Amino acid sequence: MYSFPRIELPPRALAAAEAQGQAPDMFFCMKLLEETGICVVPGSGFGQREGTFHFRMTILPPAEKLQVLLEKLSGFYAEFVKEYS
Repeated sequence: MYSFPRIELPPRALAAAEAQGQAPDMFFCMKLLEETGICVVPGSGFGQREGTFHFRMTILPPAEKLQVLLEKLSGFYAEFVKEYS
């Protein structure tokens, strides 16, 4: 199953991405991978509308592990937004 959620990125995250020469969604995806081990693909590779940010993920874990995955993802996003707000 694929998921293509839209994410809101704070202005400081956009500036940090630019400073590293990365697209903002790539910056987010790399931080997610580095900090959680969750691998997703930046939405910019799929023709997202300018000014919006997404990522694509393939969801393959067994049902009993899905809740853990979603909690890790949610926790990371909350901390990411807090750090860059």
